[in-house]
Amino acid sequence: MKKARFETEVIHAGYCPEQHQGSLVPPLYQTSTFTFADAEQGEKRFAGVEEGYVYSRLGNPTVKVLEERIAALEGGEAGLAFSSGMAAVSAVLLALTKSGSHILCSKGLYGCTFGLLQLMKEKFDIDHHFSEMDSAGTLESEIRPNTSCIYIETPINPTMKLVDLELVAAVAKEKGIPVVVDNTFSSPYIQTPLTHGCDIVIHSATKYICGHGDVIAGLVVGKQEFIKQVSKTVHKDFGGIMSPFDAWLLLRGIKTLPVRMDRHSENALKLFEFLKGHPKVKDIYFPGDPEHPDYSIMKKQMKQAGGLLSFSLHGTKETAQHFMNQLELIKIAVSLGDTETLIQHPATMTHAVVPEEERLKMGIDNTLLRLSVGLEAWEDLKEDLEQALDKI
Repeated sequence: MKKARFETEVIHAGYCPEQHQGSLVPPLYQTSTFTFADAEQGEKRFAGVEEGYVYSRLGNPTVKVLEERIAALEGGEAGLAFSSGMAAVSAVLLALTKSGSHILCSKGLYGCTFGLLQLMKEKFDIDHHFSEMDSAGTLESEIRPNTSCIYIETPINPTMKLVDLELVAAVAKEKGIPVVVDNTFSSPYIQTPLTHGCDIVIHSATKYICGHGDVIAGLVVGKQEFIKQVSKTVHKDFGGIMSPFDAWLLLRGIKTLPVRMDRHSENALKLFEFLKGHPKVKDIYFPGDPEHPDYSIMKKQMKQAGGLLSFSLHGTKETAQHFMNQLELIKIAVSLGDTETLIQHPATMTHAVVPEEERLKMGIDNTLLRLSVGLEAWEDLKEDLEQALDKI
């Protein structure tokens, strides 16, 4: 059977009902361990001679369906599931580096990723620095002999800057350096970095993959050899594995990913159009803005602009916080990709760990707000934003 279209793959990939008593929905294998027919079978499975399940930290049938599904959606050879997005990020970076390594990063990262990089530098002498990644020349000048990987967010959290994946991948391949992309903001429905030449994709599956705000999880997709290496080392030994129940919830949530992403994106575009012309909004950052400096990159590598936008207000930190406090429908919360619309203040929330000097270099000032647009009627969201803006 030929490979199906995305909207079909999110429902069927990685699962065969006939292998599970005909169950239409993937069963929840809520077990910590698995029995063996005899001692010899146990020996064979631990030795890797015979395939089969041993212990859920090492593999679980429900989790496996999810891993195969996300690999199919991203166009990769294999997937691996983790207990959180940061567990996934940590495992990948630890697998790709050793003491004395260097990581080249996009200019702007999620606050906890920044914190992890600082920890790796202090404890393990693994250095990093940030790059604009705006040309082949820039990249070539910033790659060092000890650069072990290039780590990218695009769109970047929370400034919504974009990185040209094909440009980075082309330079990296010449140097034999793997490219890692955090694809959380887009989901595989909007962007598939592997098809643009990148090597490894990471998701905080907590966000759009889940879509309902009730799971903490992470996913990694890449070549079979790399995923096997991570599975047998940092995944198994550090133990940041996904629970079967969380995998089951994610399999349920991912089925509606295309219809949800279309609605998120449509709503975000409507709210962008309202906020862009508002006199109390100083700047707005949305990949779907034709005036966005990276709009041409968006058109090249993204199916649509997505459900996130950021904007700054005229005023101070207190102005931004007062505005947030006037909102009635929109909830003040970190995270993104939920059915509910969420707003947060990066400088004091998701990126509070980043020193102010670094935050400002990333483009995160005290009046910047990040809006994760949900699935509500966009008119209701607009009216809520409008009444809160009227009060500042």
